[in-house]
Amino acid sequence: MLPSWATGAAAGMVSLHLIQKLLFPYFWADLRYLLKVLMYGLRVEMYRLQGRIVTVLDKFVKLAEKQPHKPFLIYDGKVHTYRDVDRRSNRVAQVFLHHRALKKGDTVALLMGNEPDFIHVWFGLAKLGCVVAFLNFNVRSRSLLHCVSSCQPKILVVGADLLGTLEEILPNLQKDISVWIMTKVSTFPSVRTLLDKIEAASEDPVPVNRCSTNNLKSSVLYIFTSGTTGLPKAAVISHMQVLKGASGLWAFGATAEDIIYITLPLYHSAASLLGIGGCIELGATCVLKKKFSASQFWSDCKKYNVTVIQYIGELCRYLCSQPVKEGEKNHKVRLAVGNGLRNDVWREFLDRFGAVKICEFYGATEANICFMNHTGKIGSVGRTNFFYKLFFPFDLIKYNFRKDEPIRNKHGWCEKVKKGEAGLLISKVNAKNPFFGYAGNKRHTEKKLLCDVFKKGDIYFNTGDLMVQDDENFLYFWDRIGDTFRWKGENVATTEVSDVIVMLDFIQEANVYGVSVPAHFPSPKKTSLILKQNTSLDLEQMHKQVVSHLPSYARPLFLRVQEKMEMTGTFKQQKFRLMDEGFNPSTITDPLYFLDNSKKAYVLLTKDIHEMILSRKIKL
Repeated sequence: MLPSWATGAAAGMVSLHLIQKLLFPYFWADLRYLLKVLMYGLRVEMYRLQGRIVTVLDKFVKLAEKQPHKPFLIYDGKVHTYRDVDRRSNRVAQVFLHHRALKKGDTVALLMGNEPDFIHVWFGLAKLGCVVAFLNFNVRSRSLLHCVSSCQPKILVVGADLLGTLEEILPNLQKDISVWIMTKVSTFPSVRTLLDKIEAASEDPVPVNRCSTNNLKSSVLYIFTSGTTGLPKAAVISHMQVLKGASGLWAFGATAEDIIYITLPLYHSAASLLGIGGCIELGATCVLKKKFSASQFWSDCKKYNVTVIQYIGELCRYLCSQPVKEGEKNHKVRLAVGNGLRNDVWREFLDRFGAVKICEFYGATEANICFMNHTGKIGSVGRTNFFYKLFFPFDLIKYNFRKDEPIRNKHGWCEKVKKGEAGLLISKVNAKNPFFGYAGNKRHTEKKLLCDVFKKGDIYFNTGDLMVQDDENFLYFWDRIGDTFRWKGENVATTEVSDVIVMLDFIQEANVYGVSVPAHFPSPKKTSLILKQNTSLDLEQMHKQVVSHLPSYARPLFLRVQEKMEMTGTFKQQKFRLMDEGFNPSTITDPLYFLDNSKKAYVLLTKDIHEMILSRKIKL
C-alpha cells in the first residue's frame, strides 16, 4: 500500500503534466531549442575568454587531421575526403602565395558554379586571410560588372564553364583586377590560368598566421543579395555570422552520421554557410550537385543514402510537380532544412514523400536575426518567447505602405502591432547582434537601419519583411514591403493574391507584382501566369476565382501569360524585369489581359484599351 503522500505527489505530477500540455504545449520543445542556442553561444564565448578564436576554417583543418579518410564531398560520384579537400585548398593557397598576388585582407571575387574547386578555391583563399566574394553566375553584363566593382577585388577567379560570361564583361572590367581562369590554357589576353598551377603546387599548408584572426567580427565573405527587386548588394559576412550559419543543421538535430544533399548554388548563404559550413560543424558528409534537377532529386537521395536535404523558395514545389512514381517514400531523408515553403506545398510534400521533418527557418544573408521552426508547425517560420527576445531583441511595428516607411506616433516613436496583425520585422542592433552592412555602399547600409525607434539613440535593422505573430507566439512570413501594395486605400500582400490564383487547376504558378501606370499611384497589380501542361487559360474561371476569394482592391488588373517563369538563382520569382516591362501590348509579345469591371470579365489587352487606360478614359 502506497503512503498517502506518494499518491498525492503522483496526482500532483500528473496534474502538472496535464496543465503544462494544456497551457504550455511547446514548453519542452522551446526549452530544448533554447538550451542548444545557449550551449553554442557559451562555447564561442569560452573560446574568446581563453584567447582562442576558432573559425569554421579552423574546425575544418582539425577535422582533416582527426578524420582524414572520411568523405567530405561527393560530387558526380567521386569522393573527396576531408584530407583531399584540405590538401587541394593548400595547393590553391600556395599558388597565390608563390605569385605574391595577395596580402592578408585583400578581396578575391569568385565566379564559379557548383563544383569541388569552388570549395578548394574558397578555402585556399581563406587560408591566406583573404575576403572571398561569391558572385552569382546567373547575373550577366552590367549587373555583374556592378557586383564586381562593389566589392573591389584584387583578383577575379572564373570557372571553366563561365568563360562566356567572362568574355562579356572583360572589355569593361577594371584594368587593375587580375583575372585567373580555372583552365590550363587561356585564349584571353592578360588572363592567367590556375588549374595547371594548382596541379604543380605544393600540398604543404601555408603559415597559420596568414589566416588567423583575433576578432570574430572581422570580414571573411561578401555574399550578394538575390536582387529580386533591384541590383544585388554585397552583404558583409563576418566570422561570427559564418559560425552562426554553420550551427543551423546542428540546431535542427543533424549529426556527424548524416549525409547532406546540396543542390542550391554555393554562392548563396544557404548552401555555403548552412550547407557546407553545417557539414563542417557536424563533421558530416555532403553530396554536392552541379545544379538542381527535380527529375534526379530522389534517385540521387537513394543512390547516396542522403538523410538531410536543403530547399529554398520554389524547390519543393518543383519536386511535387514531378510525375508520381512508385516507391517515392522509399528513401532515408529525415530532415528538410530551408525557407520559403508555401503551406499547400508543405502539406503535399509530406503526404507524397513521407515522414520528413520540415525544418523551416527565417533569415536573410545580411540580417542579425533568425527564427527556426523547431516544432514543425506548418506555415510557421519559427517561434519566439520571453527568453529568446532577451538574447535576440526584435519587434513587429506598424508600417505606412503609401509613404513606404514605418508609422510614427505624435511623439515620433514607432508603434508595435498587436498579435495577429502584420508588422514590419525589425531587430535591435547591439554588440551581440551587430549589422555589418554592404560592401562599397554606405548609402544602402544606412538605409537598412532605423534610428530612434522606441527611444532616443536606439538602432534597429530593417529586415524589409512583414511578419505576423499569433497568440501562441508562432511567427509567419506575410510579405516583403516592396511586394505589398496599397490600392484603393487598402494594403494587399502579393502572397495573398498568388495563393488564391494557384488554387485554379490550370495554373502552375503565379507571380504578382506592381506596374507603373501614369497618373495612378500607387502601382496597380499585375500577375504573370504559368499554365499547367496541356491546359488553357480559362478567363471566366479566373474572373470567378478572384471575385469570389479576393476583395475588389486585391484583384489583379492585368494578366500576363508566360511559357516560363523567370527565377533568381535561389528559386525566387524575378519581379524587377517584369515591373520594368509594364503592360504595353506593343512591346510585350506574351498574351496580356485586362480586368474590365464594366464587362465583369478579363478581356484581351489591345493597343486601343492600353491607350484608353493611359488617357484615363478607362478608370482603374
